[in-house]
Amino acid sequence: MPAFESSTAADQRFDVNLSILFTELPLLERPAAAAAAGFTAVELWWPWIDTPTPERSELDALKKAIEDAGVRLTGLNFYAGRLPGPDRGALSVPGEESERFRANIDVAADFARSLGCTALNALYGNRVEGVDPAEQDALALENLVLAARAADRIGAILLIEALNQPESPLYPLVSAPAAIGVVDQVNQATGLGNAKFLMDLYHLSMNGEDLPSVIEQYAAKTGHVQIADNPGRGAPGTGSLPLEDLLGRLRKAGYDGWVGLEYKPGDRPSAEAFEWLPREARAAH
Repeated sequence: MPAFESSTAADQRFDVNLSILFTELPLLERPAAAAAAGFTAVELWWPWIDTPTPERSELDALKKAIEDAGVRLTGLNFYAGRLPGPDRGALSVPGEESERFRANIDVAADFARSLGCTALNALYGNRVEGVDPAEQDALALENLVLAARAADRIGAILLIEALNQPESPLYPLVSAPAAIGVVDQVNQATGLGNAKFLMDLYHLSMNGEDLPSVIEQYAAKTGHVQIADNPGRGAPGTGSLPLEDLLGRLRKAGYDGWVGLEYKPGDRPSAEAFEWLPREARAAH
């Protein structure tokens, strides 16, 4: 039984995050699997955790897999270190990781442009022991300005995401206001206005935030939404978050962008983790 009514689901544009769903398959097989499940749009974390600058052949192979599947890439993370893993981004981490982030900026932007992707997510990075947080924040702003300019060059937005404190205790942006503060700083520094909030309802709920209030306050500054149920980070209907109601509130508040499905499939193949969503509502329209 679908957890979402067809009428509500039909108002949304869903995409599947191929870095958390269909991970039982090799990367190049995931776009076709999402298409077979009825979806027409996908998003990705940076797929090459070991390198910000993969071989051209690897980039081309992923581009071809996405095109051959007939799906659209709607969102891509910049290089973020080991994710999944202990890292939560690279751009505020002094030294080698910051350099790797910078080396990745144009690679990620050009790959996004080649597929018509118009949203790039820049994860802030963890606090580093022994480094002044103010120094990390200054470095972060420098790198986010570079990323915002690269995004602007390809007609894209730059996303800033709040994560959750229990699962990311060293990550400084663990509330909607903290992430919005960085969005505003970047826009002020560049004058481009293309930095936006990535509103992940799972992370915000894990932080105990008042989600209707967050939506009311920040929908206008939101460039992308991601969902998973809580507890468990599973599919809608596996926890207690009123996701259908929350997405309805986002629509009423004027958000008409993508809703990324960034949840764990549980102990089953990913293809079976979409019963909550009527099949006719999976293709973006």
